[in-house]
Amino acid sequence: MRNILNLNFRWAFSKQAEAVPAEMPTMWDVISLPHSWNAVDGQDGGNDYYRGTAYYAKTFHKMDIPEAKKYFLEIRGANSSATVYLNGQELATHHGGYSTWRVDLTEAMNDMENLLVIAVNNEENDFVYPQMADFTFYGGLYRDVNLICLDESHFDVEFWGSNGIKVTPVVEGKNAKVEFEAFVKNMKEGQQIRYAVKDAEGKTVAAVTTEDTNVTLEVADVHLWHGRKDPYMYEATAELIEDETVIDNVFAPIGFRTFEIDPERGFILNGEEYMLRGVSRHQDKWGKGNALTPEDHELDMELIYEVGANTIRLAHYQHDQYFYDLCDKYGMVVWAEIPYISKHMPTGRENTITQMKELVAQNYHHPSIVVWGLSNEIGIGGSDEDLLENHHILNDLCHEMDKTRKTVVAAVSPCDINDPYLQIPDVVSYNHYFGWYGGETDMNGPWFDKFHATHPNTPIGCSEYGCEALNWHTSNPVQGDYTEEYQAYYHEELIKQFFSRKYMWATHVWNMFDFGADARNEGGENGQNHKGLMTMDRKYKKDAFYAYKAWLSDEPFVHICGKRYVDRVEEVTKVTVYSNQPEVELFANGESLGKIAAEDHFFYFEVPNNGETVLKAVAGEYTDESFLRKVEVFNEEYRLKEKGAILNWFDITEVEGHFSLNDKLSDIMATVKGKLLFGTMIAKMMKQAGVGGGGDGEPAKVMGFEMTPELMQMMGGFTVVRLTGMMGMMGVNPTKEELLDLNAKLNKIKKPNKK
Repeated sequence: MRNILNLNFRWAFSKQAEAVPAEMPTMWDVISLPHSWNAVDGQDGGNDYYRGTAYYAKTFHKMDIPEAKKYFLEIRGANSSATVYLNGQELATHHGGYSTWRVDLTEAMNDMENLLVIAVNNEENDFVYPQMADFTFYGGLYRDVNLICLDESHFDVEFWGSNGIKVTPVVEGKNAKVEFEAFVKNMKEGQQIRYAVKDAEGKTVAAVTTEDTNVTLEVADVHLWHGRKDPYMYEATAELIEDETVIDNVFAPIGFRTFEIDPERGFILNGEEYMLRGVSRHQDKWGKGNALTPEDHELDMELIYEVGANTIRLAHYQHDQYFYDLCDKYGMVVWAEIPYISKHMPTGRENTITQMKELVAQNYHHPSIVVWGLSNEIGIGGSDEDLLENHHILNDLCHEMDKTRKTVVAAVSPCDINDPYLQIPDVVSYNHYFGWYGGETDMNGPWFDKFHATHPNTPIGCSEYGCEALNWHTSNPVQGDYTEEYQAYYHEELIKQFFSRKYMWATHVWNMFDFGADARNEGGENGQNHKGLMTMDRKYKKDAFYAYKAWLSDEPFVHICGKRYVDRVEEVTKVTVYSNQPEVELFANGESLGKIAAEDHFFYFEVPNNGETVLKAVAGEYTDESFLRKVEVFNEEYRLKEKGAILNWFDITEVEGHFSLNDKLSDIMATVKGKLLFGTMIAKMMKQAGVGGGGDGEPAKVMGFEMTPELMQMMGGFTVVRLTGMMGMMGVNPTKEELLDLNAKLNKIKKPNKK
């Protein structure tokens, strides 16, 4: 019978060691798994976290492990490459930091004590994905490590890290079929396999014992898996039998469902329209990096469930198997993908193929998964022949390994909607940040209408949208201010646009939680992407969290926004309340300010701001409270102060009626003098950055983007100071003096009179 021994406890660890030790180190750090060496430096900014090789060492005595014919080391996540050594012998190397893989230890194992060493490496290279992305590539053995003890005959643990069986449920009316394919190593004459399907109560509803490795069982009156409404699960089991004794056994939780993705009706589950509206998720946490425990995964799922999401994009790599299990259990519809992201590497093709095979083989049985993601923002600068071929290979591979699901790519705003790489997958989604990275919020819905009109037979969705918010506050939120109030406004607008467009097959907020991105130095707290609906420590739900809960959740509630924004200068202040109840009444120091009904779940009140005010919102039997205080001078603790910024807001001189660096590029470019000033400046920037344009009829490109009218429109939505803060990505690094000189020139240009 199969035995699995967990090896998480007590490893020796070193980042300083230069070679594989010949004996158990006594001076290394003692740690237990899961573990990441970038749990701190991968979240503090500066893009200076340790990327290199680190060593993990552990001893075990053969007498202390179950007796078996075969022993396999199972590594469920080692980022991003790792090599296994046993007793000084190099056994295997694996490239790809997010999937399960296994190594045969049998021949190298001693009868007495054994020294196991795993060298893990997350340094930069040109053949393992990801290499360029907006998140930290945490190094470490950050998931479980196990020892699998097996008979000589066993279900193949080396079949792309899967459990050795492939189970395909097929719904046929009220009944269903379950197709089994077993991969068995060293199957001997006379051995048999007992296949079975059990319902949620553990009752066997279908079974057969046979020598065949391919069988089909029938299940009568099948109970469908129907997302959050009814995530009913069955279990498929396979037992390898010799002389009436079970010598190996595996299982796979399964669910029965049908789905379609229709370009007009959106997502259809079991014949019913089932609008997918949800979030994306990264797998890290404050102070832990990506070394999460089962309890961490459970908390994440409970919070995603609370916000009301019915779909999760598990970005940008394969997640812990336990989290896919939770998605099945909670009824989440899942987009699963590999880290083929941002930068196409011709030398990385084999790695995309390997990672895709592992993703599909290891997660094939999950009813929650409906699409395999081929790539993310990989066509950032347009597609070429090698990129197209890579996508065709991956697309064909997915359909060959799995004939039941669809393929999808996540494109990015500047990617031409007619780019040939978008014609390869079954489904397309776009990452758009109109209203945050330039443009305006009202550009989002019309953009999708244009795509839908141009490609009416291609299902289209939004794979990323969002904006950053920290503990900054204002009564006059504007794009780029990093306030909680602007984030709430942004998501109110996007909810109204996206949730009214049924043809959008799925929308995924970027992101459910703030996450580590050590290269980021913005928002006043470096090292993170702060687009989450919750903080990275999972302790604070931003107001935007409740905007989605109001639309998506059936759990009755009422929430007053702006609880962290106490001190306010205005005589009358706007207070927003979110609720999924039809009517809200707001009280100020016990006095009713009236009742408001709102079909969009967003309730806006004008509140007199005198002295100290206790607010109480009432929606049926549900209540919430907050507190306001009138002040004469704006509390500067609420205003963004960038760490390491070239310029902060308070460095910029503003002249009434004239432009400054705090104005939008589009407004400045609308004037003759502004266009002349910036025309000269942009030409200088492009020359400094080494980007060209116009030569031999070729369009200008910046950061790999073709300077199309759409991109210029998006860039026009940035204030100049915010745009200069992003110039480093273009290889342009203006000095403070140069920017102040530009501001002085802008101060001389009058703003047009408003009509």
